[in-house]
Amino acid sequence: MRGLAVSMLAVVCLLALDTRSPQSPYILIGAAWADEGDDGDGDDGDDNGDDDGDDGSRGSRSGSSGGGGAGRSIGTGEVNSPREIIQGLRRLFRGQPVAPRRGRAQAAPPPTPRPDRAPGEIVARGLTPEDTAALVAQGFVVLESVNLASLATTIRRFDAPDGLSLDDARAALRALPSGEAADFNHYYRTGEAAVPQTSEPTCDGLHCPARALINWPEGIGPSGCGAPVRIGMVDTGLNPDHEALRGARIDLSRVAPEDFSPSAAIHGTAVAALLVGDPATRVPGLLPDLPLVAVDAFHKDAGDERADAFTLVRALDLLAQRGVRVINLSLAGPSNTVLGDTLTQLTDQRQIVVVAASGNAGPRADPAYPAAYDSVIAVTAVDRNGTAYRRAGRGPHVDLAAQGVEVWTAASVSGARWKTGTSFAAPYVTAAVALWLQHDPTLTPQAIRARLAASATDLGTEGHDQTYGHGLLDLGGSCPGAATLLPASAE
Repeated sequence: MRGLAVSMLAVVCLLALDTRSPQSPYILIGAAWADEGDDGDGDDGDDNGDDDGDDGSRGSRSGSSGGGGAGRSIGTGEVNSPREIIQGLRRLFRGQPVAPRRGRAQAAPPPTPRPDRAPGEIVARGLTPEDTAALVAQGFVVLESVNLASLATTIRRFDAPDGLSLDDARAALRALPSGEAADFNHYYRTGEAAVPQTSEPTCDGLHCPARALINWPEGIGPSGCGAPVRIGMVDTGLNPDHEALRGARIDLSRVAPEDFSPSAAIHGTAVAALLVGDPATRVPGLLPDLPLVAVDAFHKDAGDERADAFTLVRALDLLAQRGVRVINLSLAGPSNTVLGDTLTQLTDQRQIVVVAASGNAGPRADPAYPAAYDSVIAVTAVDRNGTAYRRAGRGPHVDLAAQGVEVWTAASVSGARWKTGTSFAAPYVTAAVALWLQHDPTLTPQAIRARLAASATDLGTEGHDQTYGHGLLDLGGSCPGAATLLPASAE
């Protein structure tokens, strides 16, 4: 009997080491040498598919790459260690088939870069009828022309002639007396990072960590610190039937072309809830009783959610017509002269404060716009400890920081979830601007920027820096102008 057992063991060992039997049902498992996975983060140029945390995947290396192989798995030609062979033999004796060995995991193909502009299109504002006619004579086609009532000008969208490069088409418009600010019809995207679901936070109302971090004033009530101020936002669509927004005073418009696929109501719902969410719900807003004018300028194209510069300018004009005093732009994209000129006109002539997210393309990325324009207050994101969000854009244009990592806000249909991205830091600064305007409606955008900078809590290197700007937004726990200095003896 003992001799039979020894013979059987020898046969099994031969089978385990045989490389000539690819059809054998018993295949030994090769060792999986786990690497610390790459971050795997595809930074988003604001918006909307910005993944936050690591995906948790681990690379898999074959036993041969680990060295020290003593045998080969059947039919694979790959080396197995003695330990692997013994484990396989044990499974064979237990009557358990051994799983086939996996080959090296195939690397995922790099994502296809998303376009940064509409193909073949140039936008211009303020072109004279004579210059417009000259362009048409050259083969340009006017795709759309819109009068911007609040800005007393006209914006046009042109299709470039066949055979003319887009760079040459832009140069042709800029060579005209009234076309020097013409530009491509750039795309802009929201920035949001998916955050792993965790248990519901215990913070309630004004005691939420994000508000405590910026010393948001407690007990000010849903209307804020004084007379009503109309807030504006350009974003994706939003869900007005969400329980957090059902009772809010929201004026919602869509300016994207009707033949475009509509945007989803995910990002816009989350941003709107941070601003005006019902205090009786799980997502109480910062200023729930103030009127919000929301404009959906986004559309979807093969899964890419974006707004083009032409439509974005139309949205800004609509907000100005509706009398907003502060505009939240939780979106980002490239520099565009038409957009930049429009924002400068809004701040200088209409005295509208514009707040924009600094973008989530990472600290080494080029500055994102509109945040990088001088006329705009650029907001970066930090976590609840004041640590910079690892994907937030940086640069000399950054003005202020607010919590944008794991912010609790509305989901698209119902309920709430964690959201991460500079998109969700910007509304805190927008709400702070509204408080200052309530305190003194005559304040200019430059004066409000200076007050927010002076009251900010310095972070990082001393003074203004490219990571945190002037520092963390700080409201001092009271309405603007209501703080009193303690006498020296009481300090």
